[in-house]
Amino acid sequence: MQVCGRFAPSPSGRMHLGNAASALAAWLSARSQGGKMVFRIEDIDTARCRPEYARQLADDLRWMGLDWDEGGDVPGYRQSGRAAVYEDALARIARQAKVYPCWCTRAELHAASAPHASDGTPLYSGRCRSLSDEERAARADRPAALRVEVPDEMITWTDGHYGPQKENLARECGDFVLRRSDGLWAYQLAVTADDAAMGVTEVVRGRDLLGSTARQIWLHRLLGHEPPRYCHLPLLTAPDGRRLSKRERDLDLGALRARYSAPELVGRIAAMLGIGDGSPAEPRDLIPLFSWDKIPRQDIVVPPGLM
Repeated sequence: MQVCGRFAPSPSGRMHLGNAASALAAWLSARSQGGKMVFRIEDIDTARCRPEYARQLADDLRWMGLDWDEGGDVPGYRQSGRAAVYEDALARIARQAKVYPCWCTRAELHAASAPHASDGTPLYSGRCRSLSDEERAARADRPAALRVEVPDEMITWTDGHYGPQKENLARECGDFVLRRSDGLWAYQLAVTADDAAMGVTEVVRGRDLLGSTARQIWLHRLLGHEPPRYCHLPLLTAPDGRRLSKRERDLDLGALRARYSAPELVGRIAAMLGIGDGSPAEPRDLIPLFSWDKIPRQDIVVPPGLM
């Protein structure tokens, strides 16, 4: 089977250095295996995502020299237009597991005493799972999220970079949301349904999403699909240890494109990933050099010259 990787950025702002590093690593991993790339726009959060950011994402990727075989900012590859896919996935999941409405408020979910999952989200107590029909009817005039009941079992997998992993969904994650109370689709459902539908076999992303992997593997299995291979990358941090984000305006692609040529920036990013010597490079020239063994496992401090 041909390897199929993907870019799946959220158009909620300009792509920053960390996004660019993930995109480059995903592209190099797939291309080094003779694979193809899918470019998907993850814009389900319509309040934060804008069409102009999606267009800019595509332009920035092309500027870096990163191409794709399917998708882009076109119909069918924007999550905002894939509601029918998610409705079908929800129905299929509901045939395999208990899906139930949840009326818990944000304050209740984020109570200081509540335990938290591995990715920092509150571990859901299950309070709405066992409501009676009468109790549900009494809340029917209020908007509800939809959660799925998870099993008390260990999900195990091998990360392509960090090795063996395991998580007990019931004890370390809890029942999680498939559709939010405002009607928007939850990330876990949308990304799993899309990866399955688009034939994605390899997911490369930052290790901040490592905690989502067990949920997505379980959903893939409920949908009857083989989960992709997950490969997580170390995060880029500032010298003081801060994780880079879209708030770092001096490290977004607008600022970086003003300071560097594309080969200069690609060469510097590749060097942070342990690939090449930092000299200017086109992505295609780095394909023979790529290896997951070269990429650090500890977080990467961005050199002062780039800050």
